[in-house]
Amino acid sequence: MWMMLVFTVNSLLNFVVSLLVAKFLGPAEYGRFVLALSASVVIQLLLFDWLLFAATRFYSERDRLQRPNVRATLDAAFGWIAFAASLAAFGVYASGLDLPLSPDLAGLAIGVSISNGLFDFACALLRARFLDKSYGLLVVAKNALAFTLTVGGAFWFGSARVAIVGMMVSVLGALLVGRGGLIDDAARDGRAERALGMRFLAYGMPIISANIVYQSVPLLNRVLVSQSLGFAEAGQYSLAYEIGVRIVGAIGSALDVILFQLAVLHEKTTGPESARAQVSTNMGVVFAVVAPAVLGCWLILPSFEHLFVPESFRGPYAHYFALMAPALAAFALINYAINPAFQIAHRLAPLVIAALVAVIANLLAIGLLATTKDASNYALAQSISSLAGMAAVTAMLTWLEPMWPRPRDIFGALAGCAAMLCAVLPLRGMPPGVAAMTAQILVGGAVYLAAVAALDIAGLRTLLRPKIAARLNG
Repeated sequence: MWMMLVFTVNSLLNFVVSLLVAKFLGPAEYGRFVLALSASVVIQLLLFDWLLFAATRFYSERDRLQRPNVRATLDAAFGWIAFAASLAAFGVYASGLDLPLSPDLAGLAIGVSISNGLFDFACALLRARFLDKSYGLLVVAKNALAFTLTVGGAFWFGSARVAIVGMMVSVLGALLVGRGGLIDDAARDGRAERALGMRFLAYGMPIISANIVYQSVPLLNRVLVSQSLGFAEAGQYSLAYEIGVRIVGAIGSALDVILFQLAVLHEKTTGPESARAQVSTNMGVVFAVVAPAVLGCWLILPSFEHLFVPESFRGPYAHYFALMAPALAAFALINYAINPAFQIAHRLAPLVIAALVAVIANLLAIGLLATTKDASNYALAQSISSLAGMAAVTAMLTWLEPMWPRPRDIFGALAGCAAMLCAVLPLRGMPPGVAAMTAQILVGGAVYLAAVAALDIAGLRTLLRPKIAARLNG
């Protein structure tokens, strides 16, 4: 639970940093900032994220002691890739190529992919060994430095470049603070093995390929918006999706950091069938949490925008968020409910196929939807794309790997969402503000929790009842 709490706090603080950076940069400069970050996400996925998946799956405290070559191989692979990427960043900066981003921003995009990749790799190593305190220290240090340097850079200089540099320095500073938990003396006795590295690559690349294809959709749409409507509109369009992804990502990742590790533990201790059963249960839990979360975000949207969104982004933020809400729900369900089933089954090609379906759907939607004066057609295209990808991967899961949650969990969660919608929708007419949002959250939360208690959605009542009773008796 401590790991889940730290993960959630980390994601929420990232969300706060994003809002403040947008406020201080303004729409046009924020458009440049977020386009560089979108490019860095794709670069990070391509170069480094297979190492994260390998660390999560193949590195543990037992492996650290018995197989030091695992950590040695992971460290060596990261080092060589980071070195090559650094050379590429300097090359892009010096080349003067005609890119959607200026050469210096393009070079910084590669640089921030290296620093963020290093931070995520370090976090994956700590989570794999369940070093909760070291993980918490690393996350706290990174967020404190990011708030100071990234937000501070945006505030004092109003520059996307300075904010990105601040982001990179905050990661390096955090790693210096938390380096103690990352030191693995046993790895010094191991030797990096090319064959082992290729095994890690073979495991991670199908997942990475799918994620890269998915991430190409928001990146492409942002490039098209910036070129056709300007960086200011790209900034307006991007903030809604960025904040939405951080919210559902915080929720989904906090669940995944526990649920997927449980499935892996079941696979190692009691066998594949037990792991598959755990994944089926996990799916129900993720759906039961993600569905009301996205609905709740839409219900509180007027007050949230009024209270938290920078004034220069208000209006377009709520408009684009509403259009992209289906994309946010699909993003969370694909990554945290459905994809883990294929990971446990070691059957990863369907992830790539579904991602390609999403890209094709996005391109068709952009071509067929009527052109608008703003980026509404691109927002709709993104939702259509994500829903098409989710439909494709769900169909392949049903056909190839029949792991699925209990129907009563899905229908129970939908019934709870319907009850929450009926209860909160009348409150949406209140004047936006603290009172309105508080009332909406309390009423919506109470109604959905009542549905969970009455229907035992995803077994959450059975899971939580003993813990609640123990607290009350204590």
